[in-house]
Amino acid sequence: MNDCLAKLKEKLGVKWDDSGHLTQALTHSSYAHENRNTEMEHNQRLEFLGDAVLELVISDYIYRQYPQYPEGTLTKIRAGIVCEPSLAEVAGSLNLGEYLFMGRGEERSGGRERPSILADAMESLIGAIYLDHGMETAYRFVLDKLGPVIERVVRDGGIITDYKTHLQELVQKYCDSPLSYDIMKEHGPDHCKTFVAGVSIMGRLWGTGTGRTKKEAEQLAARDALEKINSGEFDLSGFGNDE
Repeated sequence: MNDCLAKLKEKLGVKWDDSGHLTQALTHSSYAHENRNTEMEHNQRLEFLGDAVLELVISDYIYRQYPQYPEGTLTKIRAGIVCEPSLAEVAGSLNLGEYLFMGRGEERSGGRERPSILADAMESLIGAIYLDHGMETAYRFVLDKLGPVIERVVRDGGIITDYKTHLQELVQKYCDSPLSYDIMKEHGPDHCKTFVAGVSIMGRLWGTGTGRTKKEAEQLAARDALEKINSGEFDLSGFGNDE
């Protein structure tokens, strides 16, 4: 365990005063539940803290960096940065899934690659860094690791691209069946809910997305479907319109 954590510490570029914060950030609830005889605490409380720190850092940074943007644009940009796909992308670049303490069942079901778990772990890690070193170090870490994401989202204007319209137009070339969007689940307190949406074509689920609003989740579900179509994972040609 110590060798594994040493590699991650080097990758993160953070010198820890209390390695217990890092261990907690990496402990998924499934591990804590399967190992109740240990004193390891899972990372959900750190996730809560890290989410708040992340939102503040990104809000402060884009507010100062882009004075030309109005509140609405800044909100969209922030949403595109702190959403599950972006955080999971950064966690993936750090191979964070390899270092998670995870229950056997969760691991067998692919938990180390699951975007929601990776995004949550990323927020927990930010919370742990904040606890260990304070806001200045957390601020530098967030900007360092999320820098490419910030640049891309700002370039794209946040979630301004209407993925739902793009997907609908693409699907209509092959079939007349309408797209169906459903909110599959929601979690979190009323003031900080997270929604998971799915988009289906002719009864088949083609994409999912997680967002802070239902509209954002649906847009990200449409984006997920478009990415799968573009990668060849899904083939629309099988839905050909009848002549």
